[in-house]
Amino acid sequence: MIGIIGGTGVYEITDQAHDVEKKVLKTPYGDSPEISLFKLHDRDIAFIPRHAEGHDYPPHMINYRANIWALKKIGVKQIIATNAVGSLQKSIQPGDFVIPHDFLDFTKLRSSTFYDKRTVHVDITNPYCDKIRKAMISAGDLVDQGVYVCTEGPRFETAAEIKMFQTLGGTLVGMTGIPEAVLAREVEMCYASVCLVSNYAASISPDKLTIDEVFEIMEKQKHELVKLINHTIEFMPSENDCSCQKALEGAEVDEIDEV
Repeated sequence: MIGIIGGTGVYEITDQAHDVEKKVLKTPYGDSPEISLFKLHDRDIAFIPRHAEGHDYPPHMINYRANIWALKKIGVKQIIATNAVGSLQKSIQPGDFVIPHDFLDFTKLRSSTFYDKRTVHVDITNPYCDKIRKAMISAGDLVDQGVYVCTEGPRFETAAEIKMFQTLGGTLVGMTGIPEAVLAREVEMCYASVCLVSNYAASISPDKLTIDEVFEIMEKQKHELVKLINHTIEFMPSENDCSCQKALEGAEVDEIDEV
């Protein structure tokens, strides 16, 4: 089963499906948003709205653990995520699609692990699944590398912060990609993201940043985004031998006998 995590502009993907089943799952972290279950390209699909339907939850209040746990519980092994982002480079323009290969985490207050009571050090050297990334990249007209910088939100970033992110090698800045990618790895799920650039980041943009431009770009590019997701699903490998799905091997500290 393939999971899709998205928001505005991605709901349209369910319009292509018949016999959509809706479910809300109870998890140890609270109830999930309503999940849509359907078939697409002969694959079982589970779509979950990251912010809940109606965009009710701001980035710092999303229950990321409940979302990932719910997808795991219903049998999802591979996740396609979508994120709206700001660009840190003039060459990457609003409307462009970017497939990140790495991230920088500047979140502060989020519950970022499932392992609060066990010592588990999961390897996150390559945080995004190569197999899903390759399926996305085969769609063609997009940027196939990028470092995603995740901030706490809900405010936009300062000019000084943007300059720091650029110095550190950041390509994009957003508020929703982490801890989602890490949580997926912790429960041995493949995860990759397609980022839609909605604006230039602070100080790069000549204008005041507003949420309106984010929704304007999403509205303009939603058909292309859905097309890209469709293409990814059609060409995504279904085999289960990906290293992402063995992430806990060697990750847990064995119990040490008292001296």
